[in-house]
This record gives sequence, C-alpha cells and structure tokens, in this order.
Amino acid sequence: MSDIEQIPVTMTINGKKVQRFVEPRTLLIHFLREDLNLTGPHIGCETSHCGACTVELNGMSVKSCTMFAVQADGAELTTIEGMANADGTLSALQEGFRQMHGLQCGFCTPGMILRAHTLLKENPNPTEEEIRMGISGNLCRCTGYQNIVKAIQYAAAKLNGTEFQEAAE
Repeated sequence: MSDIEQIPVTMTINGKKVQRFVEPRTLLIHFLREDLNLTGPHIGCETSHCGACTVELNGMSVKSCTMFAVQADGAELTTIEGMANADGTLSALQEGFRQMHGLQCGFCTPGMILRAHTLLKENPNPTEEEIRMGISGNLCRCTGYQNIVKAIQYAAAKLNGTEFQEAAE
C-alpha cells in the first residue's frame, strides 16, 4: 500500500461514469491503461511528441501522457474503445482506416483516429493540406501518411453524405 495520498476523481469515459482514487502524480495514460484496462491509447514517447496516447477530453484532442488523471476530474473522455457506433459497427473513421488501408502495425492508429475525430468535428470537410496539418502532432512510422489522409477523407465524405472520390494519381 502506498503512503502517497489518494485523490478522488470522477469522469465520464466512453459514456460511462467512473469514480476512482488516484495518486496525484498518476498520468492520465496510466490511469486509463492500468486502472481502467483501456489499453487502446498507447504509450509511445511519454513526451507528447508521438500522439499514440491521444484521447478526446471535453471535445479536444489531448495527449494523455502529459496530463495528470486528477486534471481530468469532472471531464468527458473518449478513447478508441468508445469510437464504435452504438450498435457496435465501426465508426466512419474506423471504417475509413479499414477500407483505405490507413494502418499497418496499428500502434499509432488509436491516437490517429481520435485526433482525426476531433479534426472532423472542427472542420467537417477538410482539404488534404488541412488533414495533414491537423494530424501533424501524431506520428506514424509505417504508412507514409497517404492512406491515413485517404481514410480521413473517406470518413469526411461518409459523414457528409457524399461519395468518396479518390484523387487521380
């Protein structure tokens, strides 16, 4: 048992209210993965450079490796585990990443999808350049980003009720 004081936190994660006691020094990423067993957000660099730990907090993309769990007290969070549609089918972004081959090893994918989700809420019809700028804080070492961009374009089209048109190469 730790001698460090435990602080109560309450937050809504993926639509479910969660109450726990945490040490003040517990990072949000560790709280999610270790206390709640939500292992979709990944620990990559622990310095906010890679974006693998990206979650949505009160409608904003945040890198959970640079935030304490106590700072999320009272917040609404979404992780990749909460991205599917209510009926369990893939969200437009998840479908886009699948259909457009927007992943290879998959390590960056949860953070990339969460960042793209916030991007599409901010800008429902982004250009390729806006997508590239919007995901620039999330690194992928496998794909070269082209298929990630296509996946986000696919999702934007689906959410806007239009047909996805791949650019001619």
